[in-house]
Amino acid sequence: MTWNIWWRFGPRWQERQPGILATIRRFTPDIVGLQEVWGSEAGTQADELADALGMYAAFAAPSYPAPPDDSEVELGVALLSRWPITQYDGVVMPSRHRAWDPVVLKAVVEHPAGPLPILVACLEHATTYSDDRLAQAALLADLATDPSTDGPCPSLAIGDLNAAPDSAVLRPMRDVLIDAWTGDSDAVTLPSSHPSAPLEAGPELVDQRIDHIFYRPGHEDQLVNVESATICGDAYDGVYPSDHRPVICDFRWRDR
Repeated sequence: MTWNIWWRFGPRWQERQPGILATIRRFTPDIVGLQEVWGSEAGTQADELADALGMYAAFAAPSYPAPPDDSEVELGVALLSRWPITQYDGVVMPSRHRAWDPVVLKAVVEHPAGPLPILVACLEHATTYSDDRLAQAALLADLATDPSTDGPCPSLAIGDLNAAPDSAVLRPMRDVLIDAWTGDSDAVTLPSSHPSAPLEAGPELVDQRIDHIFYRPGHEDQLVNVESATICGDAYDGVYPSDHRPVICDFRWRDR
């Protein structure tokens, strides 16, 4: 699963938390990449979710967008895993137009089949800064195809990439990775129907599938099959957990 969980934005952020937990619990993903995750000296949202779900967590900051200037709470990206997270780090992404250094979370999970390399990212959202968007997508493609990720498991690059599937921004990733989405070509993860939809983001992002799961086989003789791909995130007790909808893909792989 990949899901932008909307930090503490919106008018009812505390009321949204049970819906986030309930949605993840309902679909029982083994791996969850989260964006717009809050963190403070007392702990992180990822830690709280992991404790409730019996999972492992990793968190890295800063990420997009910037929290309010008067906030002491960080905004980052995170990974939840059913299996131990043996390595993780925040890799700085190219960003010429921001005053902070956004990071991609680079991690390795102890999957039963072997090391599972995962990248979790939120890319630049301002379409004005497409130079940074392209450079960041290229970095993800490079990290996901690094020889160090070769092995018994596929390499995953997941997150809120702030670009539609056919966007030029994602070309560096499409060139070397595979989009795991096998569902409706008109699927949307940032719907304008949400009560707090960021309509100012414009048609490049709103009513588009901008949250993605990309992968590549771990070696040349590995066959990877995407068995299902769905979008969820309906309202819970009358409250939408996030302005984004999560994407869930089920993988199965084997050697030839």
